[in-house]
Amino acid sequence: MKPIYIADYNYDLPDERIAKYPIPQRDHSKLLVYRDGQVSEDHFFNVGDYIAPDSLLIYNNTRVIQARLEFHKPTGARVEVFCLEPLAPHDYQLSLSSTTGCTWKCMVGNAKKWREEAISQELTINGRPIRFSAHKEQTLGNTYAVRFEWDGEKVSFAEILDAIGELPIPPYLNRKTEESDKTTYQTVYSRIKGSVAAPTAGLHFTESVLNDLRSRGIETDEVTLHVGAGTFLPVKTADANEHTMHSEIIAVPKSTIEHIQRKLSKIVAVGTTSMRTLESLYFIGCQLRHLDISTSQDIEIHVDQFEPYEPRANRQELTAKEALQAILEYLDATGQDTLHAATQIMIKPGYTFHVVDQLITNFHQPQSTLLLLVSAFVGGDWRTIYNYALSHDFRFLSYGDSSILNLRK
Repeated sequence: MKPIYIADYNYDLPDERIAKYPIPQRDHSKLLVYRDGQVSEDHFFNVGDYIAPDSLLIYNNTRVIQARLEFHKPTGARVEVFCLEPLAPHDYQLSLSSTTGCTWKCMVGNAKKWREEAISQELTINGRPIRFSAHKEQTLGNTYAVRFEWDGEKVSFAEILDAIGELPIPPYLNRKTEESDKTTYQTVYSRIKGSVAAPTAGLHFTESVLNDLRSRGIETDEVTLHVGAGTFLPVKTADANEHTMHSEIIAVPKSTIEHIQRKLSKIVAVGTTSMRTLESLYFIGCQLRHLDISTSQDIEIHVDQFEPYEPRANRQELTAKEALQAILEYLDATGQDTLHAATQIMIKPGYTFHVVDQLITNFHQPQSTLLLLVSAFVGGDWRTIYNYALSHDFRFLSYGDSSILNLRK
């Protein structure tokens, strides 16, 4: 595999260019427009001017949970538990709706101060006192399996997080979470709880913008990818090919897959999370096409980070339409109405795009996997885009401005 030197994807990002807060009106953020090597700018409320009628815009409907919990031991030592993803029940919705207990993969701050004993706190939900406890069960590399238990009748884990959890804003904002973040760090269409970071390209949308798009004949649909903390991990290897991508859970309804299949060649992804979900569908379809569906009811579907770069003759046989059809046939055969899978896909220079034609995205950190994705989408021309943004007062990262990029083939 040809080396990809991450040092080639570096740029100077002054701290004052990182947006610490959003602007007052989401859709008044600046919009960079990239097409065929040319760059211009506008405001986000005009994004519909740059999307062809009859296109299909896909956004990620995940909702950020208040995943950071703070406990204090009897000694006074503070322990922070950051919930990353559910382990038991493994399903996000089942775990968040549990009223008896659940186990999550967590990062733990001050872990050395927390040994075998349970840590707990008293809280009140709906006027009822609850004792909420955490048990550190197992070490998982640099994370832990943490079992949560509580004695409140018919109180869900989601309610507990809402009551005492803190919304985890990005670490590079270098500030504490504020009450306003509970609104501004959620997209207007967020509804499926599970993320520990927002799909930030979607933060620019308002109901007004969505209505404008639909009035132009631009259709919308949604997928779910619960964003993990791994989205903030920098590439620390000199060769990006040696970086280990994080895995994330995706869910795509059968009706959405049918919608995408009808609209191929006119697909607009809102954000890198939607992009990773949509492009993963192609490789999932390739996997399923060569499975015996009659024995595959309980298979775990997973896209490996380097699967797109492995030489496989059977993949070359499938078009995007055929790959999506393979998924639909699998769902029909197994009686499922939603595709559930995990993706570790790494989209980097050299990747061939199968589903997405336009990408709406923010401006990403230097030497990040997200910058590699952007470079792949624009045929390596990312410096043209970023040099323009830096020299024209664009705001960067999660609360910053956005861009709409056309695939450069």
